[in-house]
Formats: sequence, structure tokens, C-alpha cells
Amino acid sequence: MKFSLCNEVLQPQPFEQQCVAAAAMGYDALEVAPFTLADNPMLISDAQAGALRRMAQDAGLVVSGLHWLLVAPSGLSIVDASEPVRQRTLAVMRRLVELCALMGGSYLVHGSPKQRSVPPGSSREQALERATDCFAAIALAARDAGVVYCIEPLATRETDLLNTVEEAARIVDAIGSPGLKTMIDCSAAGQVEREPVEALMRRWMPSGHVAHVQVNDPNRRGPGQGAMRFAPILEAIAQLQASGDYDGIVAVEPFDYVPDGPTCAARSIGYLKGIVEGLAHG
Repeated sequence: MKFSLCNEVLQPQPFEQQCVAAAAMGYDALEVAPFTLADNPMLISDAQAGALRRMAQDAGLVVSGLHWLLVAPSGLSIVDASEPVRQRTLAVMRRLVELCALMGGSYLVHGSPKQRSVPPGSSREQALERATDCFAAIALAARDAGVVYCIEPLATRETDLLNTVEEAARIVDAIGSPGLKTMIDCSAAGQVEREPVEALMRRWMPSGHVAHVQVNDPNRRGPGQGAMRFAPILEAIAQLQASGDYDGIVAVEPFDYVPDGPTCAARSIGYLKGIVEGLAHG
């Protein structure tokens, strides 16, 4: 089982230092938030993306994928009533797909709750239709680039659109492209899903809908810093990997860094690897 660290946890370190630090902690990869690389990720050139890929490789890592996609530039939305706004957003999404491939990543995680919540004056049905149109378009771009674009179900405290794996899977099925899947964020799933995370994984991963996993506690801290039990979750992932039903990486994504980002990251990987070692000898 391989683990990736969401790189914003190590801010404000420069990317090269983030790579060195994550590798020293025992991570296999970094999952990159584009806004940590540039105020406007659209200005990241192909050459710069290649340089970032080499920085990771030089440290013994890979860039596993991208997340927090629509934080910058400002004013983006996949559900806005304005067609120009949605087209501008889609242009950013397409460029991020290109950057992901150039950096060596294999997936993108579409969370971005503010940029997909139902806007004033629109119904939920209208917002969902607009979002589905955007996902259909980006699925083609992701397929052509050889990456997977993942719809991230998020808790209702963050957004009022696409809160469960089942809701995201309906869009995945409707579009029917290998470039579009969903994923499981443990913090969000622990808040809104009706079944334990490990049961959710066993239900949805064999169907091919789930292409990625992020581990974090419902209290938004790192794994092991809250009430969620991660041993059953990692056991489920290990069994699903062994059966060929999941071949993705596991990304550590805390939001509340206790006591600080680097310490939280180090504690998380130690906790997770301890569980994996226990499963191997259990």
C-alpha cells in the first residue's frame, strides 16, 4: 500500500523542500494543490510542470495527482447560470488535466465545494445539470490525457451538491467515460454516509466507480487524531487491492494541522504504516 501526502500540509515550504520532507517521512508521493504552486495555476508552463515532476523524482517521490482544483484563479464555478463563467471554469479544468499528466500524476480530485454549490436563483436540478455537462466535457479531456478525473463527494457542511458516493456514481454512470470516476474522502464519508467507510469501500470499489481514497478524520484532523478507526479501512483497501478491485494510492489530507503541518504529516504516516505492518503480521 502506497501513501501520498497532500502538499498544502507542508506550506509554506517551497515545493522542492516539500518533496524532500515528505520522502524523509516515508511517503511515496505528493498530491498537489495547484494554488500552492502559483497564484494563477493557468500560468504554469509545460516546462515548469516538467521541472516539478523532476523535483519529486529527485527526492524519490512521484506526483500522484492534483486536488483542490478550482481555488484559483478566482470566480470559477461549474454551476453558475452564466455560460461564460462555466466555459472559463472548464478551460481551467482542461489545463489542470494537462498539468497533471505533465507532472506525472494519474488522477485529479474535484472537491471545490464553493465552486459547485447551488447558486442563488438556481434550483438544485439546474445546478446538477450544469455540473454534469462540465464533468462530461472534462471526462473526454481526462481520457485523452490518460488520467482520471474524480468527483469528490463532500459533506453537507461544505456544499449542498453531490454529497454521497451514490450521487457521484450516478453522474459517472450517466457519462460512461473511463476518464471520469468518483472517490472516497474518509472525513466526508464519516459525516454523511449511512454505512461505515470500510463497508462503503467494499460496496463501491468492486463496481469500478472509485479511483482514489483520501484518509482523514471526520474532525478534519489527520488519521489517528480522532474517533474514526482506520484499521478496518486499511484492511478493506488491502483486501480490495489483493482482489484487483482497487489499484490507487491512499492520500493523507488533514485540514486541521495539530500541532502543526509537518508534525501532523509525520504522525499520520507513522500511524498508517503501523496499521499496515500489523495487518501484514496479523
